[in-house]
Amino acid sequence: MASPKKILKIVAGVIVFFTLPTLFLFGILYFKYNEELPTGIEGPQAEQLATKMLNALDYEAYKNTDYIEWTFNKRHHYKWNKAENTCEVFWKAYKINLDLNDTSKSKAFQNDIKVEGNSSKELIEKAIVYFNNDSFWLVAPYKVFDSGTQRSLVTLENGQEALLVTYSCGGTTPGDSYLWHLDASGKPTSFQMWVNILPINGLEATWSDWTTTESGAQLPTFHKFMVIGIEITDIVGQK
Repeated sequence: MASPKKILKIVAGVIVFFTLPTLFLFGILYFKYNEELPTGIEGPQAEQLATKMLNALDYEAYKNTDYIEWTFNKRHHYKWNKAENTCEVFWKAYKINLDLNDTSKSKAFQNDIKVEGNSSKELIEKAIVYFNNDSFWLVAPYKVFDSGTQRSLVTLENGQEALLVTYSCGGTTPGDSYLWHLDASGKPTSFQMWVNILPINGLEATWSDWTTTESGAQLPTFHKFMVIGIEITDIVGQK
């Protein structure tokens, strides 16, 4: 039987074996991609660029879309009654009926059986976090004029203009900033993120593979984030 000292040495070796490569990789990624939050200029030009982006995506069609359904990365499914601001959230054996106007009215179910007490509260809070994150990856461009947002114009090194949007309140992680890169028409092609949940600032994700719903809203079906692919499938948008 191995002595406690030998066992401790083996455990320490395993930790070092797995930790050092991870730290080394993080260091490479940090020095390669980490960027300071750019300084933008607030004012009419930033507002015009934000409006140009909304026009390129037919914001009126999105605004008049009453119902959106989608699946995020094959994990979470949503039936969002946008007109009433309620959403059914599904994952594993759970279904959460979210009331986004008054979350205290939300209900949680497991295998179609209502969950009560603290378990219900925890599931509802988890569903809210899921919804805030997963819906942002679906409709973020349409949220640039949301209450609590600040917009500024950033001139990139190549001379092109980009739109910096900071969320001072709302959502799960207020204070996050996103730098939108746009094509000539104003349609988003990617954004860079300065967000609390990521340890590296300025990481970029694509906004591509757009689909036009029955209601006319334009929504993305895929994002590439470094080596990760984020799929958004089963999209339905109706008036």
